[in-house]
Amino acid sequence: MTGRGPCPAAPGPLEGYAARFDDLFSRLAQRRGFREYLAGLLAPRDRNKTLTVLAGAEPVTGAGHRSVQRLQFFLSESRWDPEQVNARRLELLRADPGTAPHGGGVLVIDDSGDRKDGTKTAHVGRQWLGRYGKTDNGVVTVTTLWADERVYYPVHAVPYTPARHFAKGKNDPAFRTKLAIGAGLAVQAREAGFAFRAVVADSAYGDQDGFRAELAGAGLPFVMALKPRRGTWAYGPDAHTPVDAARALAWNGPGRSGDWRPVTRTFRDGHTETWWAAHAALGWWGPDGARRLVVATADPATLPGKATWYLVTNLPRPGGPHAADSPHPAAALSEIVRIYGIRNWIEQSYKQVKDELGWADFQVRSDTAIRRHQALVNCAFSFCWAAWFADHRPQHGDTAPQPGPSAGERGAMHRHTAAGAVMAAGAARDTRLAFPLDRAAALVAGLVQGAPTAAAASPDQLTRGRLWPAPLHPELTNYR
Repeated sequence: MTGRGPCPAAPGPLEGYAARFDDLFSRLAQRRGFREYLAGLLAPRDRNKTLTVLAGAEPVTGAGHRSVQRLQFFLSESRWDPEQVNARRLELLRADPGTAPHGGGVLVIDDSGDRKDGTKTAHVGRQWLGRYGKTDNGVVTVTTLWADERVYYPVHAVPYTPARHFAKGKNDPAFRTKLAIGAGLAVQAREAGFAFRAVVADSAYGDQDGFRAELAGAGLPFVMALKPRRGTWAYGPDAHTPVDAARALAWNGPGRSGDWRPVTRTFRDGHTETWWAAHAALGWWGPDGARRLVVATADPATLPGKATWYLVTNLPRPGGPHAADSPHPAAALSEIVRIYGIRNWIEQSYKQVKDELGWADFQVRSDTAIRRHQALVNCAFSFCWAAWFADHRPQHGDTAPQPGPSAGERGAMHRHTAAGAVMAAGAARDTRLAFPLDRAAALVAGLVQGAPTAAAASPDQLTRGRLWPAPLHPELTNYR
């Protein structure tokens, strides 16, 4: 039996990362395609990262080029399993002290909608695309993200298939709603060894009673957002919506806060803000019920729409009647606010970095090719962290260190040294493939730009003794 032929090495540190997947590819062409695809995803973004761009060919005339056809075959026809590749990626994340999941992090459920033309592509259809805020023709993928205050990365991704693709529509046994997919992914993440304090999602998922019940039935803790006007049955004089319940709470100013308790939020530029959190009663939800309604806001008097969260959780109140027999550790108001605050990664960096890597740029039609493209983008995403931690080893500490100066949670960027001055030297300027460490530095800068609230000590000290990454250099936070 002949041995494996040597594979042309990927540039720079990408080779060491790619080599860890070699046993999942039976042929030399597959191992070479894996390296070429990742290198193309990490290269500078001159235009959409279609197969021609990834192969370094012209947009139209280069479609028939040998390198393009080779990547097309690797993505659509070659025999390799994207689930195995993703499992290996997660295995590497768990093994690295800088990215290893722990019980103080959260698992965020979200979906990503991307425009796609035509009707022949798998999973395509007219549906709500959240990033555009409208219904349009596109593909929606349900994803899970593991995150704490310092690190975040994708875990699993499953495209949602609209009912029109099934013979019996929504009554077809194979049809699955986005809610069912999301709940299944949360269970899958736990089974894959990803510990987390709670499952977190916005109101698109949190408003669904069945979805929360499915998570609770699977033994999963959650902290979910609700829409302010979400209606709930109640007696006439009682609160019927979360905002009604919040307005019923006593507040006479900071000196006489009544039902509200101060919660300090620390932002990435070092400044702090005092928010206010309180338990509210809505229907059968209350501080001592199986479901708690928590309201967190910057101003209890006005409840500003963009600075007020209405949260439902099954984590018990410390000292409450469910604290002793609950399978989940109790969580104070400050802990609930901390948990949901981590979700800010989704809006502030995660989607932007995936776009930079070409998440929505695929030009393939089959389900297999789409899933493979998404698995490869997630590998490129994880490589950025691997490249960073290779040169910046984590340090010991009970809590996350304060990061260096940056733009704040949603603040304006400050002017820093040009990107080229802080990136490693050695870019292949005469080819389409940049030295990956250059792009890793820039992409990780995007990963940390606009991070959520810094770590707050959890009442149960779930993060005690963990290895935390060192603070990032301030000049790496000026991303694009």
